[in-house]
Amino acid sequence: MTATLTTHGPGRTRSVDELRALVDQAQVDLDGADATQVVAWAAEHFGPSLAVACSMAGDTVLPHLVAQVAPGVDVLFLETGYHFAETIGTRDALASVIDAHIIDVLPLQTVAEQDAEYGEKLHDRNPTLCCQLRKVDPINAELAGYEAWVTGIRREDNALRANARLVEWDPTHQMVKVNPIAAWTFDELLDYAGAHAVPINLLLTDGYPSIGCAPCTRRVEPGEDPRAGRWAGLAKTECGLHL
Repeated sequence: MTATLTTHGPGRTRSVDELRALVDQAQVDLDGADATQVVAWAAEHFGPSLAVACSMAGDTVLPHLVAQVAPGVDVLFLETGYHFAETIGTRDALASVIDAHIIDVLPLQTVAEQDAEYGEKLHDRNPTLCCQLRKVDPINAELAGYEAWVTGIRREDNALRANARLVEWDPTHQMVKVNPIAAWTFDELLDYAGAHAVPINLLLTDGYPSIGCAPCTRRVEPGEDPRAGRWAGLAKTECGLHL
């Protein structure tokens, strides 16, 4: 194969120490800040070196928020090849209503090429490896070209995210991680989308409060954890992007 994982970002100009110092100061300055204030801080300090990660699920409000302050911002969408049709439809709808550069982040291999090397339905046999190949490796390569990324992590998602800060140091990617909607509830997210006419994934109101790849996502029953439908029946709860 001749394909390689690449980045669209402008590259990094500040050292790890400089970036960590920005995080430390932001955690003081942004204590109690709302989502718009957090986004404004990120846009001011990082400009074109800021990227938004969007799964085209409940986080479509995220690029909308950022694009209000930073028009033309890069929005990274992991095109795994396994998405629900509704997810792809949401991506296309969002692209038509916000001023942002939506980038399809592609794995090194197509699904067919991965099947040829690892066998079909790797997601059933080894979902961690599948996520590594189709999500983690591509996003890691892409994020290397930026100094900060904005995510849709919310504290109510699960216990691992319960203590998420509005601005954090990301030790895995050695960059700044911005979580402006960390304190939002699911209802607040839907309210924002409705108030600002932001396209949302139709599956969100059809029993899928957390949406991943189609083979590894099921509907959530009333009273279940919002992410109970992800890798159901397995100990796995995260794809690895936020670990």
